[in-house]
Amino acid sequence: MDFSSPITFESLAMERVWGGRRFETLLGKTLPHTVPVGELWEMVDRPEAQSVVREGPLKGMTLHELWTGYRDEVFGSLHSSNLSPRFPLLIKLLDARERLSVQVHPPVELAAVLNGEPKTECWYFLHASKGASVYAGLKRGVSRKGFEQALQNGTVEQTLHTLRARTGESLFIPSGRLHAIGEGLVIVEVQQNSDTTYRVFDWNRRGLDGKPRDLHIKESLASIDFNDFEPALTPSSQTVVADCPYFHVEKIPLPLPGNIFCQGDFSIVTCLTGEVECLGTILRPGGLMLIPSFLEEPILIPETADTTILVTRLPSFF
Repeated sequence: MDFSSPITFESLAMERVWGGRRFETLLGKTLPHTVPVGELWEMVDRPEAQSVVREGPLKGMTLHELWTGYRDEVFGSLHSSNLSPRFPLLIKLLDARERLSVQVHPPVELAAVLNGEPKTECWYFLHASKGASVYAGLKRGVSRKGFEQALQNGTVEQTLHTLRARTGESLFIPSGRLHAIGEGLVIVEVQQNSDTTYRVFDWNRRGLDGKPRDLHIKESLASIDFNDFEPALTPSSQTVVADCPYFHVEKIPLPLPGNIFCQGDFSIVTCLTGEVECLGTILRPGGLMLIPSFLEEPILIPETADTTILVTRLPSFF
């Protein structure tokens, strides 16, 4: 098997009522015609959705086949003992033409009881329109009783901590943190391999079928951390975007060629600005490639002076 080049995958476009067309207009992606696309799943290994290698000697292979059949060659010896039956991360691009529902993901200790999967994630703001904002955590002093009353009288927004979002900033969303993405944002999302989301409020919006969208009040109230008050954004000047037991995400300016090789490990590179090339594979903003562990000299060459990349890895102890 030939692992002598970076691996790229086909994007999976997901229609969402709050989605738009900026993957096409802003990032040059090819989208299905006429439908609002809210998410592009760039790396996923789930029963209902599977990333497929787009080109090169591994074309047509799935991410699951690489994870289960070629663990050391692709992902490295640091992950040989990882017991996860599927690749542990899911990486997406999000296009919020409208704001998303107020939601929460279940924490580890409750997920199974609630028939869900735990999810911790982080957002990197690839593009933020003027005035864009996100909601994360509660305003200081809001109690569970006060939040439940706000649910009943339709004033949930008054309980939420609002943050102005700017291009280059990021936000860490541990499971249990109440959150919502505001309109006007294009986001790179790195998360645990989970698709469990509990909607607690959806701005009285109707879904693509014209009916009110389902809410998960009981599960949401069980999952929300009611001691999570007014978290802060990670400034654009900070290199580390996220560092937790599930992933490490780092923003790296690339004014000159550089080697991101790490012995016995792999890297996922996402282009944020400019253009980057590695062994014939070229990424532009929003593009992603997997650098296999087998590649000992994955030299990344910036094609423009303003090139910046996001590098995602799994903790070796995962």
